[in-house]
Amino acid sequence: MNETKTIFLTKKGMKELKTEISTLDNELAAIRRELHDIDKTDGHDERLARTEKLAQLELIESELSDKRAYQASAKLYPRKRDALKVAIGSVVDMIDQNGRLVRYTIVDSIEADPSDGRISAKSPLGQHLLGKQLKDIIEWGNGLKTTSFQLISIA
Repeated sequence: MNETKTIFLTKKGMKELKTEISTLDNELAAIRRELHDIDKTDGHDERLARTEKLAQLELIESELSDKRAYQASAKLYPRKRDALKVAIGSVVDMIDQNGRLVRYTIVDSIEADPSDGRISAKSPLGQHLLGKQLKDIIEWGNGLKTTSFQLISIA
């Protein structure tokens, strides 16, 4: 029996997933139309073009299948979380050693985008943050340099 793992996404992550599925659906329809227009019995170039389109079709169908499987097991984060400890879905504000404010949202790996402030709970920083409380000091590094943050807000 195959057990499906629930994936928790933020509203933004859920919207992005739906957009990706819609885009892939449109690409799939376009390739199918192109395949329909290619004559199967014409010359070598048409057969080659058809083979390339079939490969594209297979790739998009596979990606679409994966995205739909994610969507089927995806749920929005619960609205009310325990804001006393950092958990998946928490938005954390921290101050680094230089006094700069840093804000991250802790998300599942599928939704992670550090450039947008969403870090995976499985990332080194994400793992250090899980379970922490206000005013805790978080230290993490790559072995050569250690960075320290003080946790000042959990939402």
